[in-house]
Amino acid sequence: MCARFWLLLKIFTMNQDLSAYIAKLPASPEDDRIPVLQKLIDYCRGKSDLGLNFICTHNSRRSQFSQVWAQVAAYHFNIPLKSFSGGVEVTACNPRTVAALERAGLKVNILEDADSNPKYHFSFAEDAQPVLAFSKLYDDEHNPKSGFAAVMTCSHADENCPFIPGTEARIALNYEDPKAFDGTDREAQAYDERCFQIAKEMFYVFKSLRNG
Repeated sequence: MCARFWLLLKIFTMNQDLSAYIAKLPASPEDDRIPVLQKLIDYCRGKSDLGLNFICTHNSRRSQFSQVWAQVAAYHFNIPLKSFSGGVEVTACNPRTVAALERAGLKVNILEDADSNPKYHFSFAEDAQPVLAFSKLYDDEHNPKSGFAAVMTCSHADENCPFIPGTEARIALNYEDPKAFDGTDREAQAYDERCFQIAKEMFYVFKSLRNG
């Protein structure tokens, strides 16, 4: 099956709104981000059993965006991936994060809402397992214990979590926190911007892997 036909098939099986969102992603990130992303590409290249654990302080915003978009991008380019996320502290997958992913075209299903840390399924294609999202520690039982890269999505977690057991690599991929705009009239815009940036960069990473 040729690569172009495969990509068209993936687009067809994806949620329609999500496909439209993906079509708007630029082919390349800003120039200053390419060297940072290249470290992630270099780690991923050639891996037959690829695992990525995206880590930020509270596992509520940037690491959740990254986990979801890495899994969507890997699916889109037909690259096997097990994508995870975690934090240094447990809080919750922030509702603003959930709303931004829903605006991007993912289908959201709340699995558990009995406490302050609900569990969500983010669905993106008919033939793909949804991404399970909730706030957890980086070494939670749902996360891998060996054979993975720890991708640090915020400087605070990178600085305050000096050792993560079981990692094959540790990669700093920091993003600005949209939390700074919570409660302001720019709140939704800030979350949408961070969501779009991370989607763009994850698609760049996995497209690079697909193209060899």
